[in-house]
Amino acid sequence: MKRIFTSLAAVGLALAVYAADGNTSVAGTPLRVIPIPENIELEQGVFTVPEQGMTCYIEGEQTEDLTAYLRHFPLKCTRVEKAGKADVVIKITDTKRRKETQKDHRNGEEYFLQITSERITVRAAGEAGAFYALQTLLQMTEEGKNRRLVCCTVDDRPRFVYRGLHFDVSRHFRSKEFLMKQMDAMALLKLNKMHLHLTNGTGWRLEIDRYPRLTEFAAWRPNRSWMDWCEAGTRYCEQDTPGAYGGYYTKEDIRQLLAYAEERHIQVIPEIEMPGHSEEVLTAYPELSCTGEPYRHSDFCVGKEATFTFLENVLTEVIDLFPSEYIHIGGDEAGKGSWKTCPDCQRRMKEEGLKDVDELQSYLIHRIEAFINSKGRKMIGFDEILQGGLAPNATVMSWRGTEGGIKALKSGHDVIMTPGSTCYLDYTQDAPFKEPVSIGGYSPLEKVYGYEPVEEGLTEEEADHLLGLQGNLWSEYITEDDHAEYMYYPRAFAIAEIGWSRPEQKEYEDFRNRSLGLIDLLRAQGYTTFDLANEYGERRESLAPVTHLGKGCKVIYNLPYSPQYPAAGETTLTDGICGGWTYGDRKWQGTLEDFDVTVDLGKVQPVHYVGATFMHSPGAWVHVPQKVEVSLSVDGKTFTPAGTAWCDIPDDVPKLLLKEYGTVCQGEARYVRIHAVKNPRPGAWLFTDEIVVN
Repeated sequence: MKRIFTSLAAVGLALAVYAADGNTSVAGTPLRVIPIPENIELEQGVFTVPEQGMTCYIEGEQTEDLTAYLRHFPLKCTRVEKAGKADVVIKITDTKRRKETQKDHRNGEEYFLQITSERITVRAAGEAGAFYALQTLLQMTEEGKNRRLVCCTVDDRPRFVYRGLHFDVSRHFRSKEFLMKQMDAMALLKLNKMHLHLTNGTGWRLEIDRYPRLTEFAAWRPNRSWMDWCEAGTRYCEQDTPGAYGGYYTKEDIRQLLAYAEERHIQVIPEIEMPGHSEEVLTAYPELSCTGEPYRHSDFCVGKEATFTFLENVLTEVIDLFPSEYIHIGGDEAGKGSWKTCPDCQRRMKEEGLKDVDELQSYLIHRIEAFINSKGRKMIGFDEILQGGLAPNATVMSWRGTEGGIKALKSGHDVIMTPGSTCYLDYTQDAPFKEPVSIGGYSPLEKVYGYEPVEEGLTEEEADHLLGLQGNLWSEYITEDDHAEYMYYPRAFAIAEIGWSRPEQKEYEDFRNRSLGLIDLLRAQGYTTFDLANEYGERRESLAPVTHLGKGCKVIYNLPYSPQYPAAGETTLTDGICGGWTYGDRKWQGTLEDFDVTVDLGKVQPVHYVGATFMHSPGAWVHVPQKVEVSLSVDGKTFTPAGTAWCDIPDDVPKLLLKEYGTVCQGEARYVRIHAVKNPRPGAWLFTDEIVVN
C-alpha cells in the first residue's frame, strides 16, 4: 500500500511549487509520476537543479548501459569520479541479494530515491532500478522545467515483471526511428517489453538470409491503405514496382534497435506468425501451403516437412538476432479449413493419432516450442494455442477475454493478459464522431485504467504465474505514425500503472490529473497524443434510462439473437437502456440473421411511433439493415404494415455511426413487430439496443 508521510511545511512548499507551476498535479514531487511509486515520503526543504546541469557519480559493477544512457539523458548530467563532488549519486548494489523468483523481481527493477537539499541519491539492486529512478526524476522535473524538487524519499518496485506494448509493423511498416522514439516514452513509463508483430498476411518485415523473397516480394504491396488493398484483392508486388508500399528491417536495423532498447531496459520480443495469417509467406513460397497455389491459403501446411524446415530456419535466424527471453509465434485465428481435405495434413493426423485439426495445430505448436526451447528460449502464443492441448512450457497471451489466460494459469502455465475489451488500443478512445477511423469498439482511458489482471478466485500459486499485461495496437486503420502515437497515449499510461503500481493505489481522478501533466510533457517532446482535457465521453443516450410505451414489455423473438452477443437476453430490447459507443458493452444485442421481433404492449392502445437504433461499424463487419419494416396488430395474428424505413448509409462509410430507423404510426395495437433485413455482406452483423414505442 502506498504510504505518504508529509510534514506541514513540506505540504506547504509542495503546494507553493504547484501553484507556480500551474499544472494539475503536485509539481516537483513524485506525486505527479506515472506509474505512481509504491512508497513516498515528503520532507522539508528543496533541491535546486543547477542551471548548468548536474554532476553524477556511479558506484557499482556492470554499469555500461547506464553510463551510455546518461550521455543523452534529457537532464544534462555529467559523470564525475568522486561522490563528494556529485549532485547525483547512484549506487548499484548486489543484484543477487534477492532470491531469484518472479515475485522478488529478479531483474533488479526496484529502487530507492532520496532527495535532500544537498544531493540526490539513488540505490538500486541493478542497472534497471537505477534507470527507473532516473525516469521518476525526469517526470518530477519535466526535463528541467521544475528546477526546485521537494525533498523526499521514494521506495519503489514493480508489481509485474512483464509490462508491454505491442507494435503491429506488418500492416503498416514503421521506421526504426519511430520505434526508438516510442522506446523513450516506454522508458519514461517503466514499460519493459516491446512486442514486434513482424509478420502477417499484410507484409513480412524482417530480413531473412535464407528466404530473400520474403523481403523482395512479400514485404510490398501496391496500396498504402489497408482497406484499398483488401478491396483490390490483397496482391503483393515486387520491391522495385513503381509506387510499391511497404518495407522491412535489415539485420543491421534490428541490431541498432536492440542496442537502443538495451540502454532503456526494454526487451524486444519478435513475433513470427504461424500457422495462420501467413498469406504473404504462402504467396512468396506457395509450396508451403496445402495446394501449392499462391493467393489461396493463409495457413501453413502442417503435413509437409518443408513447412517445419522453413519455420525452423527462419526461427534460427530470428533467435540468432534477438537476445530476448521470449519468441512469440502468434498462433491466433488459424482457419484450418484446408487441413480437412489436404492429403498431407490428413496423413500427418493419421500417423500421429490426431483426432481433429485442433490437435493438428497443437502438433505444430508443440513441435515449434520444442525447437525454441532447444535454443534456450521460451515461447509465447495467443490463447488459441490452447486448442488441441497446450505445449508443455508455453506462455499464453490471453486476448479473447481472460478465460484462456485463467485456464492456463490454473494449469500452471505463465500468462500475459491482454484482453481485447480493455487492452486493445486500436479501439476508439472517445466519441467516434470526433475520432479518427478505427476498427470499432470503445476503450476510453478510464476503462483501460479500471482493468485488474488478477481476478478473484485465483490462488496465490496460480497468480504467481501471471507475468503481467500488454497493450496491443493493431494497425489496419492506422496508416500514419502520428495516428499510432495518438492511439497509444495516454492509454499506455494506464497499462504502465496497472503493471507497476499496486491496485490499492489506483484512483482514477488522481491518475487523470497526472496524465494531463504527462501529456503536456510528451507533446513538448514532439509526440502526438489524444486530447484528454477535452474528452467528450460515453454516448449521452446510454447514461440515463429512456421511458416509452414498450419499456418493460415482453419481446417475442421471431428469429433468435446470437448467443455470442446476447446483452441482457430477452429483456434487452425493452429495458430502457441504450447502448454506448461499442457493441461489446453488453447493451447491444447482435444477430447474424435478420432482426425480427414482436413487442407485446400488454393491452391495445394508440401507437404513434416505432423505432430502433442500429449500429454501423464496417471494420468489425457491423452494418445497419437494408430496410426496417414496422407492422401493428391487435390480436398478434393479423399484422398491418405501418411503415418502412430504408437504409441511407453506404457500406463503404468507414466511421462508426448509430442510426435510428423508425416510422410515425397512426393506429392502435397491442403487438408491434419490427423486421430489419440484414445487409447482404457475407458475415455482416446486426446490432440493436432498444425498441422505442410511443
